[in-house]
Amino acid sequence: MGHHHTRTAARAGVIAAAAALLAGLLGAQPATAAAPQHRGAGDIVETTFYAAIDALPVVDEDRTGYVRTAFRHWIDADRDACDTRREVILEEALVRPEVGPKCALTGGIWLSPYDDVTVTDQGGLDVDHLVPLAEAWDSGASAWTAKERERYANDLDESRALIAVTAKSNRSKSDKDVADWLPPALNYRCTYATDWATIKTRWGLAIDQREADALHQIAAGCEDAPITVTLAR
Repeated sequence: MGHHHTRTAARAGVIAAAAALLAGLLGAQPATAAAPQHRGAGDIVETTFYAAIDALPVVDEDRTGYVRTAFRHWIDADRDACDTRREVILEEALVRPEVGPKCALTGGIWLSPYDDVTVTDQGGLDVDHLVPLAEAWDSGASAWTAKERERYANDLDESRALIAVTAKSNRSKSDKDVADWLPPALNYRCTYATDWATIKTRWGLAIDQREADALHQIAAGCEDAPITVTLAR
């Protein structure tokens, strides 16, 4: 991460990988078939964990210009007083907390899948972007509009994008990708890597070579789980 490359080289990598993306997700088509030539927001992709990894463009990453404020997050999209963070906390509660004025939460029980820890105080939770904001920037989001980055940072339409976990595990992860951090809970790692590939597919993000190698290494010990994902871009 942090390597600098020319626009031309990056574009060439993305273009070259685009063919692999279509081949991996659509399968080989006869020359006469009326196969779609482009996929975009709203299209549903049916694939598998292994195929999703293979279809992701492999491009060197560049964090130049990244600031966390480039991704406006924890908005209240439906104006119900509960921002994105609280919406996730409510959605993932094993025992739902009481919701008071201005979305003040009382009580509740959660299970943090990263470290398999039960949480009984929502103040001990962080809501994590499974693919961190900085990682998204590195792998394509730097070219997005501010509105697209806001949508990514508040993606409640994809249940795998945001996850309530212990603050301790989230701080340990920080903005690391799968080559540098995996959940301490060993039985969650296959799910984590599958969800990572899913989010990158949904948002049309690339992976770098270390990330690709790590995903393949993890996948070797996981089932080739089916993935259904609605593309966001």
